[in-house]
Amino acid sequence: MNLESIAEFLTMAAAPCSWKMLAFATTGALFTQALAADEVSFRNDVMAVLSKAGCNAGTCHGNKNGKGGFKLSLRGQDPEIDYQTLTRDTFGRRVNPHDADQSLVLLKPTSQVSHEGGQRFRTDSQEYRILRRWIAVGLSNDIEAAPEVKQLEVIPKETILIEPADRQPLRVQAHFSDGTTREVTSLTVFETSNGLGKVSHSGVVERVGFGETTVLARYLSHQQPVRIAFVPARPGFAWAEPPTNNYIDSHIFTKLRRLRTNPSELCSDSVFLRRAYLDLLGLLPAPDEARSFLMDPSSSKRIRLVEELLERPEFADFWASKWADVLRNEAHSLDPKGVQNFHHWIRQSIETHQPIDEFVRELLTGRGSTYSQPAANYYRPNREPATRAKAAAQVFLGVRLQCAECHNHPFDRWTQDDYYDWAAVFAKVNYKVLENKRDIGSDKHEWKGEQVVYAQRRGVMLNARTSQPAQPRLLGVSRPGMREPSDDLARLAAWMTSPDNLQFARTQANRIWYHLMGRGLAEPMDDFRATNPPSHPELLEALAGDLIRHRFDLRALIRTIMSSRTYQLSSEPNDTNLDDEINYSHALVRRLTAEQLLDSQSQVTGVPLKFAGYPAGLRASELPGVRPEAKGKRRANQLDQFLEIFGKPPRLLTSETERSCECNMGQAFQMISGPTVNELVKQESNRVNELVEAGKSDREIIAELYWSAFSAPPPEELLNRLAAFADQAIERRAELEDILWGLLNSKDFLFRQ
Repeated sequence: MNLESIAEFLTMAAAPCSWKMLAFATTGALFTQALAADEVSFRNDVMAVLSKAGCNAGTCHGNKNGKGGFKLSLRGQDPEIDYQTLTRDTFGRRVNPHDADQSLVLLKPTSQVSHEGGQRFRTDSQEYRILRRWIAVGLSNDIEAAPEVKQLEVIPKETILIEPADRQPLRVQAHFSDGTTREVTSLTVFETSNGLGKVSHSGVVERVGFGETTVLARYLSHQQPVRIAFVPARPGFAWAEPPTNNYIDSHIFTKLRRLRTNPSELCSDSVFLRRAYLDLLGLLPAPDEARSFLMDPSSSKRIRLVEELLERPEFADFWASKWADVLRNEAHSLDPKGVQNFHHWIRQSIETHQPIDEFVRELLTGRGSTYSQPAANYYRPNREPATRAKAAAQVFLGVRLQCAECHNHPFDRWTQDDYYDWAAVFAKVNYKVLENKRDIGSDKHEWKGEQVVYAQRRGVMLNARTSQPAQPRLLGVSRPGMREPSDDLARLAAWMTSPDNLQFARTQANRIWYHLMGRGLAEPMDDFRATNPPSHPELLEALAGDLIRHRFDLRALIRTIMSSRTYQLSSEPNDTNLDDEINYSHALVRRLTAEQLLDSQSQVTGVPLKFAGYPAGLRASELPGVRPEAKGKRRANQLDQFLEIFGKPPRLLTSETERSCECNMGQAFQMISGPTVNELVKQESNRVNELVEAGKSDREIIAELYWSAFSAPPPEELLNRLAAFADQAIERRAELEDILWGLLNSKDFLFRQ
């Protein structure tokens, strides 16, 4: 800044009344030159202070309506608007270049003036000094001139603290577009993912409990996670040197050793058998199948079992239901015929070994009649470009874009422009409704009749930020990837499923891992973002590479995972892994899903299920849809009601998290006194009656029921006690029914171990 400019500014500052307005009128011209060493950057310093103090958080002035008449962009996503708000809004009364210490932006956060948000920093803090200096030197605006942050680096990226070590200072460096690097630790916002650690204002992470936590470091629009593990000393710890079956074990055990955690022992054959049947078929093994497997002395019998189960028709039934959940195959949007056709197509794809990438390409390019071209039903519940965009991103790329609809994503790299440009890719999809015989005329979301999905010649998606048409652009691609003339959906599908698109492979590998292990490497399994790092990033990359090498063969990756020692570990913890929930040191115990539970009850009791509108014997995992489309019909069908109570999703969301396997009191009442279980137990032609009529003794009947429920022989002591109860019973059949009821209500039956 030259002397003439300074003199001009001081002259205006001395004016009795209008000095402030005149100063603001010339601020841009006076202070867009190169900044002196003692000046601060509005873009890189002031905006960072507003974030560090929490001023632009969603709970404060970053709220969509602001607070107290003062509104900032959420998390500083729009510096230009924030500059105008600070310097010109309400006649610039928030800043006072003539007497910087009297500026409201300094008085309020330091509680010198009443402030609803309380004290955000002190007068001797760095935040105060930066803001004061920026105000005192004339409110410089360097938004266009200042170098932009290109990369944020946190040191260390991850660490393991073994007791007595209980704290770790973090150091944050920002790499700028002009090639410079600057330490920004003091201006970085730190947040922890759970209560196992707390982080100070200056970035020192301190242990609160043992386990793993993720600390998010955020400077301006850039964020980096740091994974920190707090490990007990375990002075007598010795690594157990467990053998490895494949690369999965190598990755899992390497981390466990660093955490001073030994994996559990292998599970028993009976537990593995029941686990494999439930995970692959959603069913229990028949007693004869269980006895044959346990008697087999071969060391390769577990591998052979997996191979056999992968080719059974029940595998296609059960795994088709997983895809039907996230693809929203439900009658309200698709109508019963559409549901049947779509489900049949999904199941056939799995049964015929169609690779996952081909399956997804057919979904994304699906067009034509929803009755004769089943894949077209994918677009039927997703009727708006934004809905299609969010669904495709979440299901196929593991990206949740919802937050970017109204503002730049606060926890990920996606901007509003990314969101609307991606949605514009789907803007040409349209529908020809041939008929719609909806039950409720006022329900605009119900569709009942044939539709034709087609791609129109033109389609527009307006960007809410600019009010201008968005430019179709693939997600994460810097330049527009869709130009006329072209088939947008075909190009989208080719890009999405390309082996070069590692995010697609990661997402599908993580989905398979989630269904077999009970937890995704990235959890939630469809929420990949920098602020939600996978527990084992190298393993995830290896699984994705494996999937690509095997041409996206679902069964190949399942075979690899189930062949690992990690999959076959017992659920019984040892002294070192008792509290571990995320590192796969032992199998995670989880309640059977709604379909697994109902089908297993039907198996053990020997009573086929009867769903309304379907032939007797159809299993719950074979159901094409969710429920009868009319609520009255749903209430009248107790089997559908049972599935709802036990967490079968209504398929209104494109997310695995819609399904619930949590336990609640409603489920307890269903199991103890609900009509479904009691009718299965008391059915005249059930398994108890069959065994009684076959002339079996009480001990033989109880043993057979036990084999049916648990794939193992009953302990001798338990068998003797139960047989004694049956011998003393006045009504033999009633006592055997009570024993069967007890087996169905036991935790060993209700949970997959």
